[in-house]
This record gives sequence, C-alpha cells and structure tokens, in this order.
Amino acid sequence: MPVSAYVLIQTEVGKAASVAESARGIDGVRYADDVTGPYDVIVKAESESVDSLGRMVVSNIQLIDGITRTVTCPVVNL
Repeated sequence: MPVSAYVLIQTEVGKAASVAESARGIDGVRYADDVTGPYDVIVKAESESVDSLGRMVVSNIQLIDGITRTVTCPVVNL
C-alpha cells in the first residue's frame, strides 16, 4: 500500500504557477495545484514508504526554484 502525503508549499511572489508545473514533472507527484490562502501550491505525492516519500520531498520538491517553505502532511487511514 503506497504512502501518501500533501505537501503545502509557499513560494516567492509570482512563482506559484512555475513551481506547480515543475512539481507535476516529479515521479510520484499525483497532482500539484495553485491555491489561495497561506500556501501557494498544494501537492499530493505517493511513494512506497515513508522514507522514500521523505527523500522525494527533500531531494526533489524542496529543490524547485521559487519555493520558500514546505509543510508535509502524511495521510493517515483511521
């Protein structure tokens, strides 16, 4: 069963669209949408384990030009 998480992203002014577009190209990203509010982009990502999901966020998503902050929210099945 894959592990899923929502990644809440804050970007530099005017960078939300390019950040979302770049995130869509990352393997494991199911979708990336521009939003309004305290975050600029929300990504839903999936991976085979918590560790590989963490590596995806740190090694791929956080390196996208224009990102200033991320918050990763793992999905739990209660």
